[in-house]
Amino acid sequence: MTQVNVLASNRWDKIENLLSKHVSDSVSKSPAPSLYEAREPIFPKRVYGPFRNLKWIIMAITLGIYYLTPLLRWDRGSSLPDQAVLIDIANRRFFFFMIEIWPHEFYFVAGLLIMAGLGLFLFTSALGRVWCGYACPQTVWTDLFILVERWIEGDRNARLRLHRQKKMDVRKIRLRITKWVTWLLIAMATGGAWVFYFADAPTLAVDLVTGNAHPVAYTTIAVLTFTTFFFGGFAREQICIYACPWPRIQAAMMDEDTLTVGYREWRGEPRGKGKRTEDTDLGDCIDCMACVNVCPVGIDIRDGQQMECITCALCIDACDDVMEKIGKPRGLIDYLAFSDEDRERAGTPPRSVWKHIFRPRTIMYTSLWSLVGVGLVVALFMRSDIEATVAPVRNPTFVTLSDGSIRNTYEVRLRNKHGEDRMFRISLKGEPDLRVQLEGTPYEAVNVPADQMKNQRVYVIAPAGSAPANGSLTNFRFWFEDTGNGDRVHKDTVFNGKGQ
Repeated sequence: MTQVNVLASNRWDKIENLLSKHVSDSVSKSPAPSLYEAREPIFPKRVYGPFRNLKWIIMAITLGIYYLTPLLRWDRGSSLPDQAVLIDIANRRFFFFMIEIWPHEFYFVAGLLIMAGLGLFLFTSALGRVWCGYACPQTVWTDLFILVERWIEGDRNARLRLHRQKKMDVRKIRLRITKWVTWLLIAMATGGAWVFYFADAPTLAVDLVTGNAHPVAYTTIAVLTFTTFFFGGFAREQICIYACPWPRIQAAMMDEDTLTVGYREWRGEPRGKGKRTEDTDLGDCIDCMACVNVCPVGIDIRDGQQMECITCALCIDACDDVMEKIGKPRGLIDYLAFSDEDRERAGTPPRSVWKHIFRPRTIMYTSLWSLVGVGLVVALFMRSDIEATVAPVRNPTFVTLSDGSIRNTYEVRLRNKHGEDRMFRISLKGEPDLRVQLEGTPYEAVNVPADQMKNQRVYVIAPAGSAPANGSLTNFRFWFEDTGNGDRVHKDTVFNGKGQ
C-alpha cells in the first residue's frame, strides 16, 4: 500500500512539473504588455466652425503676447530700464509695466502661481481640459506647426499621399526641406523671444547677431529651439499622452457635472452609411470619420471619454458640418455632462449649462481665486515706496566714549523704490537725551540712489549721566523722511545703557 502511494505521488509530481513548465512556456512566449504604443503619424484635416475660429483667435493672441511683449517700452526714468516686461536677474528685479517686484516681495509671484493653479482647477472642473485644447503652449505651437505643414504640403489627403510615397523624389525633398526650415525659423524665434525677457531686447538682439552675447543666451536659444522644433513638429500629441502629467491630474478634478466633449451614442447608434428612412434603425452617425480626421491627437470620440482627448472641440465643428449636410440636428458631438446622459436618453432636455458651471465646487474655486487676487491687489497698492530695516550691532552692545557718553551702533538699510535719487533725513523720537550721528558724514541725511538699497551705519549717543546712559533699555523710534516730498517711515528699537 505504501509503494502504491509512493508511485501515485511521483506521478502527480511529474504532472505538476509538466503543467508548470507549460504555463511558464506560455507566459514566456506571450509578449509583455507595452506602456508605449508605436506612433502613427497624424495628419489633421482642416475644419471650419466656431471652435476652430476660437482656437485661431487664442493662438494669435498668445503668440502675439509671447513674441511682441519684450519689444514694448515703458518709461521709468533715466535710472531704470525702459523695457515694459523684464526679469532682471542681475539686479534681482522683476518689472511689469508700472509694477516693480523686489526680491523680498516674492510673495507676489507666489500669489500669481497660486492663482494660476486655482484657475486651472476652476476651468478643469467646469469645462474639462480646455486649457490643454486652447491655451497650452504645446497645443499653440503644434497648431502653428500644423498650419505651416498644411500651407506647404497641402491638406490631409495631400499630406497622406506624400507620407505614403516611398520614392524620395525632388518634389518630396523640396517640400520636406521647406517645411523643416520654416519650423526651425519659428523655433529659433521662440528661443530668441524667451531670452529677450531677461535683458534689454534691442541691445541683446544686436549682441546676438554680432556674437557679443553671453554664452548662456546662445545655449538657452539652442535648447529652446531644439525642444520647440521637436515637440511641435514631430512629437506633437506624444507629449500630451506620455510626457504631460496634466491628463492624469485632471481626471481627479472632473466629476459628473463637468462639461466635456462627448458623443451622444443613444442618438448616433447604430451608425452606418445609407439612406435614413422609417424602415431603417440607423442612427444619425453616418460613420464618415470626420471627427477622427480633424482630431489633433487621432482619437475617436465615439469610443467614449479618453485620457488623450484635449477638449479642443474640433470634432464638434466637423460633426456639426456633416449634420447640416445630411439634414440632421447639430450636436451629435457636443459639450456634455455625464449627469445629463440619463435625462437625454429618456428624452428629457438636459440641465442648463449655467447650472453645470455654477455649482458648489466651481464657486469654491472662484471664491478662492478671487480672494487671492484681491489680496495681491490690496498688498500691491498698500506697499510703501520707502522701506527701512534697523539691526542693532551687539558686538559690543555699547561703547563708552572718552567723555563718558554711551554709544550704540545700528545697521540701517534704506530701500528707495523710486526712479530717482532721494535724500533721507534720519532722526530720533522718544527720548530727548539721545542724538543721532551718521558714519561718514557730518549731516543727518543720506542719499539713496534710484531703485537701490543703501546700507548705512548709524550711531546713537547718550550723554554721560543721562537716564538712557545709566539705564538698562530705553525704547525709541527711528524716523526716515524723504526731504523732497515729506514721505516717511519709522522703525522701533532699543538703546542699551550701562545699567544692563
